[in-house]
Amino acid sequence: GFKGSWLCLWLSQMGAKVTGYALAPPTNPSLYELCNVSELIHSVIADIRNRAELTEAMRTASPEIVIHMAAQPLVLDSYKNPVETYEVNVMGTVNLLEAVRQCKTVRAVINVTTDKCYENKESPQGYREDAMLGGYDPYSNSKACSELVTAAFRSSFFNPNDYNNHGVALASARAGNVIGGGDFGTNRLIPDCIKALLKNETIKIRNPNAIRPWQYVLEPLCGYLLLAEKCFEEGVRFAEAWNFGPDENNGKTVEWIVQTLCQKWGHHASYEIVKGDYPHEARTLKLDCSKAKSKLGWYPQWNLEKTIDSIMEWSEAYIEKRNLQEVCLKQIEEFLLPNAK
Repeated sequence: GFKGSWLCLWLSQMGAKVTGYALAPPTNPSLYELCNVSELIHSVIADIRNRAELTEAMRTASPEIVIHMAAQPLVLDSYKNPVETYEVNVMGTVNLLEAVRQCKTVRAVINVTTDKCYENKESPQGYREDAMLGGYDPYSNSKACSELVTAAFRSSFFNPNDYNNHGVALASARAGNVIGGGDFGTNRLIPDCIKALLKNETIKIRNPNAIRPWQYVLEPLCGYLLLAEKCFEEGVRFAEAWNFGPDENNGKTVEWIVQTLCQKWGHHASYEIVKGDYPHEARTLKLDCSKAKSKLGWYPQWNLEKTIDSIMEWSEAYIEKRNLQEVCLKQIEEFLLPNAK
């Protein structure tokens, strides 16, 4: 997927030995193929619902750190395929954690869920990690279930009080609406906008006033890697749930995002609001990330303006058929520069 491909590029750049376990890329084109990610890692194309195959792949790779990102990640798709959504997002997590139990090399596990795992009361205040879990739609609810599975495995099999015996720190990470270059997903705002712009079509939006915790793709990935490092080095102190979201000023509406994209794109780019009877989606969603800031030293780096500029840069490179792996690695290096906003 989109986030997984960016993570593989970053890990490879740092010199990590990476094994990826996933289905074939869900879109065509895909960031995975455009950036030749398979040349940088050992890739196992398989289904996380196949516990035996997953367990064997885990044993063969003998990883020290496991970052679990496999998911059915779309709200609208979860209305169409609720059973598959729960199979992947809930039982997939069970299978992954059971495979970890069978693999004695693992020291740290990060289960990546979502900001949507909270019982959303449309509050203007950001949700903290101890807020009630819930989820209106099957996707959001399945991710709340994944968090509960994680908590149960941590209590039952990777209990912090028994860390000296099992040696595994199990944490979960809840990130916001991730955007960046190379996302070709369906029913996602930025990909839908870029597809329309590339075809010189009018962008159509359905929830112009919805507010999401938009963040550049490398922001949460930085959080996952920092959390993985802390879990690996210090174990039980960090075996908890963590939020990774943007600063308050990045909480913009869908219409603001689309307006800004159109202005930067130029070439008579335009959009229209399409009214209709759509499935329920939250209107306001914010995260409180004070815990990650105070205990992990993690802070968002890029504002929305810079993030959208990076998407424009990536899209221009895609149109010009440039080396997209180099473009991604360049953006990673720029992101790591001090005070890069």
